[in-house]
Amino acid sequence: MVLRAGELGRRDFIRVMTAGVALMPALGKAGLAQAIGSRRSRVALVTTNDRKRGVTNVLKLLDLSGVKGKQVVIKPNFNSADDAPGSTHNDTLSQIVTALHEANARRVTLGESSGPPKTQGVMQQKGTFDLAKDFRFDVVDYEQIAESDWVKFPSEHWPDGFSLPRHVVQADYNVSTCCLKTHGFGGVFTMSLKLSVGLTPKSIRRTMHASPDMRRMIAELNTGYHPDLIVLDGVAAFTDGGPSRGTLKAGNVMIAGTDRVAVDAVGVAMLKLLGANQAIMGRKIFEQEQIMRAVELKLGVESADAIDLVTGDAESQATANALRQILAQG
Repeated sequence: MVLRAGELGRRDFIRVMTAGVALMPALGKAGLAQAIGSRRSRVALVTTNDRKRGVTNVLKLLDLSGVKGKQVVIKPNFNSADDAPGSTHNDTLSQIVTALHEANARRVTLGESSGPPKTQGVMQQKGTFDLAKDFRFDVVDYEQIAESDWVKFPSEHWPDGFSLPRHVVQADYNVSTCCLKTHGFGGVFTMSLKLSVGLTPKSIRRTMHASPDMRRMIAELNTGYHPDLIVLDGVAAFTDGGPSRGTLKAGNVMIAGTDRVAVDAVGVAMLKLLGANQAIMGRKIFEQEQIMRAVELKLGVESADAIDLVTGDAESQATANALRQILAQG
């Protein structure tokens, strides 16, 4: 379904909710859930080549009221210091932080573990520490945190389990900001689900990259924490290669949501629209292993028809309509 912002008005909302309440006694909770349908997710999309404007407009289509008074942790894509989409663009990051402050976040912290380069060096190259002073956020290098600051999780495809920073696991509000790109080393694509690899100790990443279950392992990392907001910068995209360098195309979109599966599905659809490599073009979106495993783990929507693309202007609506046709193919 493609929605324009504001299409579900107050009266429609009340009518839907009233109908649900009326059904409750007859159906019970399980029956009501079945009658209403499976989980749906709202994904906002803005067509633009201006990252700051894109972030501002895409977040207007979502509800940021939950940020108020909370300590926010941002996970960027700082795998390396390469230009976007090799890494998160400073304009995207700074505008997200600005929006969080405007939504009255109590505190904003950026946390990352780059790789293979050292995190400290990547952040210095990108000017992250200067950006932190200018836009009022703290910085945590997960390469330098204590052993006691990691939380261990068991997992089916991780032989010894995996660990994530306590800082993220216990955060009041998590924000993920990813890029639109393929992954040339076994991941197929690297968006919000794969962003989680940068939350693990570097020592266990070798195990993942050597495993035939790599894409399933990526999805399983996401069981350890929950992002409250995901912003996918698709102004530029890698349609082959990646994650640091690849075949560059103009995507001219900013995408945001709260559901990792839905956001990544829309991102893969966007790669298909741009014309990507065979690993993307030759497989249905919900048959990609990262997404399949994430669906099995109940991390998001179960199918493409459960995604509501929300836009705010005619140009974005046209892009959303094209993506909906691709999503409809599965």
